[in-house]
Amino acid sequence: MYEIALSVSACLRAGTRVDVAWAIETQGFSSRDKNEALAITPGGGRIGSVLSGSLNDQVVDLCNRGLSGRIVDLHVGEIEAELAGFSCGGEARCLLVAAVDLPAGLWERLRSRDPVCLVTRLNGERVVDVAMFDPETIADAGEDAARLFSRGASDTLLARDTVITVLWPVPKLVIIGASAIADALSAAADLLGWHTQVVTDVRTATGVTAGLAALDKVVVISHDHDLAGPALASALAGEVGYIGALGSRRTQQSRADWLAYRGITDLSRIHGPAGLDIGANTPPEIAVSIVAEALAVTSRTSAGSLRQRTGSIHS
Repeated sequence: MYEIALSVSACLRAGTRVDVAWAIETQGFSSRDKNEALAITPGGGRIGSVLSGSLNDQVVDLCNRGLSGRIVDLHVGEIEAELAGFSCGGEARCLLVAAVDLPAGLWERLRSRDPVCLVTRLNGERVVDVAMFDPETIADAGEDAARLFSRGASDTLLARDTVITVLWPVPKLVIIGASAIADALSAAADLLGWHTQVVTDVRTATGVTAGLAALDKVVVISHDHDLAGPALASALAGEVGYIGALGSRRTQQSRADWLAYRGITDLSRIHGPAGLDIGANTPPEIAVSIVAEALAVTSRTSAGSLRQRTGSIHS
């Protein structure tokens, strides 16, 4: 749902109809991305996907037939499943709703990568209304919604005449430059369930880093100032929560000079050399130290030893 927020917002501002579909229940699938959603515009235009695209054509067909504002039951055949990367087909229940009927503030929340909870009331298969809750108001959504939201992960629950959809953003790690350390960082991020993107060209680097949110991270590995400099400048101008930069003291100073020449002198958000001081030398060790520092920075903790902490171990 987060990936389609910008496009849906643009459609709504332009007065273009757009319908949104997302899976709420599946059978036969070992795993799925519970943040996935598909936006459909008149004529069959589509952004995003449902079940890795295996249901896209069926959902578009339902929209073209005017069957929106309801729960729909769909089947994924063996061929569609194989093309989508699933081991077998299965059954899926989806919500198909006109974007204009969803809460007005939803898309801005999603664009900001905030966690939200949607509570959809049903009359049979028809959608009656959809309410949105956030961390401050989730207690008002009911016990089931509050319990699901407290898990801190995207999920859905179909209970009687209500569908609870929790949308929880996944942190994104953007790595500027390719190397063995980049590979190790990607592996470490995968372990945490983060989304990872390795970028090696300046145009993509500046575009991607500019759109990052507070829960995201960017690590500059490249020593090429024509790539590293613009990436750091773009990250500093945005809202990304952690900015790490590898390299020696000389490299750090050289980057600082590059930025200063362009009027950027406040580098307090850049963690360089990146990583906690744990005696890391190999690429995997360096990756662990950087990921640990990124976690500490975004959670605003001291990164000290748990042995020295008083009170509860977990916050």
